[in-house]
Amino acid sequence: MKVGTDGVLLGAWAAQEEDSQKKMRVLDVGVGTGLISLMLAQRFPYIQVTGIDIDDSSVKQARENVEASKFKERINVLKQDFRNIDYFFNKYDLIVSNPPFYKEKTLSGDNARDAARHNSFLPFDTLVANAVELLESNGIFSVIIPYGETGHFISICASHKLYLKRRMDVRSSEKKAFKRTLLEFSKTASSTLTTALTLNAFDGSRTNEYTQLTKDFYL
Repeated sequence: MKVGTDGVLLGAWAAQEEDSQKKMRVLDVGVGTGLISLMLAQRFPYIQVTGIDIDDSSVKQARENVEASKFKERINVLKQDFRNIDYFFNKYDLIVSNPPFYKEKTLSGDNARDAARHNSFLPFDTLVANAVELLESNGIFSVIIPYGETGHFISICASHKLYLKRRMDVRSSEKKAFKRTLLEFSKTASSTLTTALTLNAFDGSRTNEYTQLTKDFYL
């Protein structure tokens, strides 16, 4: 799976600029091409990122992309199945994921594509339960999911005592329904900051809000 808008949004939105001077240990679940890991390393100069994926070709490509970047000393890419956390020995200050979410019963037969897209390969319940186990007490868990799954995902997190801190609903234009939601959780209950983002103006150009969010990444 190549670079897409979902990954760009999560990489630009996860955590906040006030964390830019903090030393943080970050886990990118489903690293893919390495996009989100690279964006976070660019935004936060003192973090160490571990990106994991179960797909050999994704791990290979992410490693190549990391090696070609100036952030290579701060990003480590591993072939690792997040469903088995017995092999993890660290706790993390930030866990991010652009998880697989399609629920179709019929798969394509392309194992790499199916693993990247279908929820059966990493169910939300497993993602949340394992994230809770690996998250530091003051850590943050950030994801991007389909808008229609938002209530369900928040409920799963609540059942594991993860509390919603920030939410941003995303739509492609003002004429379209919301399609994605960015969510940020912590282990401490607090008020929730809810915002919305429209990607494209009426003339097809990026909105000012989208431009501002991604200004350090898009040419």
